Amino acid sequence: MYATFNRFEIKMSMLQARCGSHQGSCDDDVKDLLSLPEIKRQLRKIGPDPIKEELKEYGAWSEEELNDVEQNKARIIWIACGNIVEEDCK
Repeated sequence: MYATFNRFEIKMSMLQARCGSHQGSCDDDVKDLLSLPEIKRQLRKIGPDPIKEELKEYGAWSEEELNDVEQNKARIIWIACGNIVEEDCK
C-alpha cells in the first residue's frame, strides 16, 4: 500500500499502517515503524527537506517544530499510516 504525498510516496503494508493509525496515542507504534529497515530506507531516500516542505503545507506545526528532523519523520509516518487506513475504508 502507498501513501501518496505531493513530493513522494511511502510504502508499507496495511498491517503496518493499522499499527500506526488507531485510537489513542500512536507514538510508540510509530516509533516502532521508524525502526524498520524498509521505512528507514524510504525516509533516507526522500530526505529531510521534502518531508519538511510537505508537513509545512499542513499548517499544524511552527517553523521551529519543523526543524526537528526526527519528529518530522514520525509525523510523516503517522500521516502516511492514517492515509493508507482511510483509503482502505473507502
